Amino acid sequence: MENKKNTEALSAPEGLKLLITIVNRVKSEYYADLIQSRGVNMQLFVSAEGTAGSETLTLMGLGDDRKSVIMGVVRASKAPEIMALLTEKFKTIKNGKGVAFTVPLTSVIGVSAYRFLSDDRDTQRFL
Repeated sequence: MENKKNTEALSAPEGLKLLITIVNRVKSEYYADLIQSRGVNMQLFVSAEGTAGSETLTLMGLGDDRKSVIMGVVRASKAPEIMALLTEKFKTIKNGKGVAFTVPLTSVIGVSAYRFLSDDRDTQRFL
């Protein structure tokens, strides 16, 4: 009877997505804090440069081509909320324009790694 109860309580883990956000380097800390506030435990920063020439950037009013690529793992159910928040901030923050998208992750090795990446604090769910 005890084993049946434990088996019924188990559920398939929620899917995860890799969130990739590209923003001006001077705004990267702001966006990293914003993303972290929504339950993204781990973020990786990569420095990048835009591909447009300086003349094109000047015409578009974009003086700085230094970018940061922020990568983090988010629960699939939280992705739409985070994407909507980022879209809003891209429109309203001065010099805060950016690009964000997600890529589904098909597997994660290990329960502990999954718990950390998904910000899952329920230690009994997968035991």
